[in-house]
Amino acid sequence: MKGESQMAGKLSEQEIQSRLAKIEGWRLRRGKLCREFRFESFADAFAFMVKMAVFSEKRNHHPEWFNVYNKVTVELCTHDAGGITQRDLDWAVAANAAYQPFQPPAEKS
Repeated sequence: MKGESQMAGKLSEQEIQSRLAKIEGWRLRRGKLCREFRFESFADAFAFMVKMAVFSEKRNHHPEWFNVYNKVTVELCTHDAGGITQRDLDWAVAANAAYQPFQPPAEKS
């Protein structure tokens, strides 16, 4: 939320790996949490980004992301903390939930 502290505690490598194991599709790369989301169309990719933009604004925690047609690539880290924090993991969990209605049939479990 907007009133949340800007500084969240940086997690250790062990804490990150332990928590990341419970979040489907995300991996650690170059000190950031990363995932690529694939959609059936550009409109679906953009709708996902809009949904997560609203979430990001409410949390005052914004991703590094890139969109090409039906793909959205996301990288997360908390710059103020100098690494990955619980806020990044929370964002990843929210993104996975937001992705569910858009997930192409071949990827659904």
